[in-house]
Amino acid sequence: NPDSVVVPFELTDEMRAWVHAQVPDSGAPEMRLDRLLAAIVDPAGLGLTYEGGNTNTAREAFTSRKANCLGFTSLFVGLSRELGIPAFYLGVDDVERFERDGDLLVISGHVSAGFAVSAGKIKILEFTNAPKADYRHIRRVEDLTAIALYHSNHGAELLRGGRVNEALPWLRKAVEIDPELADGWIDLGVGLRRSGDLTGAEAAYRRALEVNPQGASAYQNLAALLRLRGQAKEADDLLTLSTRASGQNPFSYLALGDLSLSQGRVDEARRFYRRAMWLNRDDPEPYAALGLAALAGGDRREAAKWLRKAASRDKGNERVRRLEARLGERSAPRQSEGGA
Repeated sequence: NPDSVVVPFELTDEMRAWVHAQVPDSGAPEMRLDRLLAAIVDPAGLGLTYEGGNTNTAREAFTSRKANCLGFTSLFVGLSRELGIPAFYLGVDDVERFERDGDLLVISGHVSAGFAVSAGKIKILEFTNAPKADYRHIRRVEDLTAIALYHSNHGAELLRGGRVNEALPWLRKAVEIDPELADGWIDLGVGLRRSGDLTGAEAAYRRALEVNPQGASAYQNLAALLRLRGQAKEADDLLTLSTRASGQNPFSYLALGDLSLSQGRVDEARRFYRRAMWLNRDDPEPYAALGLAALAGGDRREAAKWLRKAASRDKGNERVRRLEARLGERSAPRQSEGGA
């Protein structure tokens, strides 16, 4: 339902009139963006000041004259697009801050506004109280993800205020908008855990791992929950995996799939193995792993199909041989007792 979604970069008529009065409608885009940034932060203009811990929309930032980095970016992106300049959200992976709030580990990332000056060159328009830094790891954040991020951040702030029942609808909405937002699943897991729904919390943490096996907080939150439920061995195995996990490494997904399969979670294992396969379609291991998962689910025909795919890539691979042996064990005829 679109009416239930907050679009953080939407403008009011007052904001549209303001930006056209501050910035000329013609000229080089870079110059106009600089003029817009100056008008936003200059005390003689909007006079926007930094306020952490409160994610607001562009409209709220314009009214209150306060914003954190996400609120500023929503304001800047909305105003830039009103000027006909296609600015966008940028995720900055170089900046992370860590703090603890009760049982919640708060990991704060950084978002800024960007504009593609030319192929491979991005102009970054910054608003932060941190020292100026040379960013090395930036990524474009699509609008849908930015909308989900706003909902997730707002829900997390309600959680920190102890308003769990108010937070949960925002957190659920975030992962409905963008199911690939790993941090959204983690925040939802925290909310569900605080509400007493440990099963739902575990499912949310596991979904975060499927989306991004590189995120340390997903491992830590899930491991803590498993210990609480008496599953210490799996918790220790997860923490061991976290030290070598990488979101672009297919073997991280294979290791997580193996752990899921060892715990009897066949469907979850399949999802991890498929992600490994998508990252490296020439590697026989994900195909063989899917075959072993099919066997665990009792589907020999499916297992044989995966064996053919795996063997066509490398018959000598250890996991391929294991699958072949498992299929052979089950299909070998029983020898009759006694002799002629």
